[in-house]
Amino acid sequence: MSIRYKIIASILFLQSNILSAEGNSSGEISLSEAEISIYSEKALIQAVEYVRNNEINKAIEELNQLLKTNPSFNAAQLMYADLMLSRSKAITDFGNITSAPFNHIDSLLTEVKARWDFHKNSVDKNKIPSSLIKLANTQSHVIVVDAQSSRLFLFENDNGVPKLKSDFYVTIGKNGTGKYTEGDQKTPIGVYFVTGFIPSEDLPDLYGDGAFPINYPNAWDQRHNRTGYGIWLHGTPSKVYSRAPKDSNGCVIVSNNDLNTLADFIDEGKTPVIIANSINWINKKEWKKRNDNYNLFVEQWRRDWETRNVKLYLRHYSKEYTGLGKNYDSWVQYKSRVIPTKKFIKVDLSNKSVFLYPDIPDLMVVTFLQDYSSDTFRRKFVKRQYWRMEEDGKWRIIYEGTAS
Repeated sequence: MSIRYKIIASILFLQSNILSAEGNSSGEISLSEAEISIYSEKALIQAVEYVRNNEINKAIEELNQLLKTNPSFNAAQLMYADLMLSRSKAITDFGNITSAPFNHIDSLLTEVKARWDFHKNSVDKNKIPSSLIKLANTQSHVIVVDAQSSRLFLFENDNGVPKLKSDFYVTIGKNGTGKYTEGDQKTPIGVYFVTGFIPSEDLPDLYGDGAFPINYPNAWDQRHNRTGYGIWLHGTPSKVYSRAPKDSNGCVIVSNNDLNTLADFIDEGKTPVIIANSINWINKKEWKKRNDNYNLFVEQWRRDWETRNVKLYLRHYSKEYTGLGKNYDSWVQYKSRVIPTKKFIKVDLSNKSVFLYPDIPDLMVVTFLQDYSSDTFRRKFVKRQYWRMEEDGKWRIIYEGTAS
């Protein structure tokens, strides 16, 4: 029997029978939350492999054990129902029973396909997403979402080098990516940061075991008049293990098991969440070269500021600059008036992170703790800058302000 991802019907009436007959059988596997997710996907993929090799009994056995351990895995329920039906009559595809909405079955099969496609195109763990240039010392981990493959990747900061720790199946907006207006049911593309955590007791069951809000709309979104709010990384309803690849109103959704696993690696206000249509993976040699190159722009800006040479300092700013309540012209006037009055300027940057904007390779997001001092003033705060490569090939600051 071949596997094609075209839907004919449904398995809802079988699902309740399967659960009542099989759910309380002996032989359940005792696993932690993290292990359940890993086991569930491996078992589903193994069952697909068995079906592809026409080993139907082995597939049924694999799925039977999976559903004892994770009975709310509806995509596995669909496969199991079809294979059980195949014992009594010939079936031509997944979803061979005509009793439930087409869209429901379609979503389950789309999930199976997404998980299978990722399995077929496994990621080289020695490669790094091109968006990751530099992690701050205080950023122990970074999250990168690949919308096309329905996958979330967790990287740890290994002495400054992003190291792939784990990956998770993920759900995005019903209408895909590229959020622009409130209610468009799209997931934003960009560089974001976790701003807090909302526990499950403060949320409807729809959001599962909790939610990590991210700072959409960020400064770049606001510059482009993008609207909307409440973009979160959150879990699934209590009786649902996972949702279809495109089944949210714009949020990024993982299973409750995966959310609880991820929670141990998320620091509120620090952890970056980079959402891309598709990740561009590069090798470590290329990553190191890019790392050194991009960091040089920021360091030169810092040095030029310390020289108190207004011309050198302002060459780093785009004529389309906005930030700190000023546009380019007012910024030039302000700095041309203030800098020459200083007897000295000292600028220290620490905890610096640098990320290329997904799908916009000529845009860079830089965040750091800035410690500025002069003979008349001192201020220490977290600053965020957006640098853009302009037509002359030079990188210039197009926005800067307090990180939020």
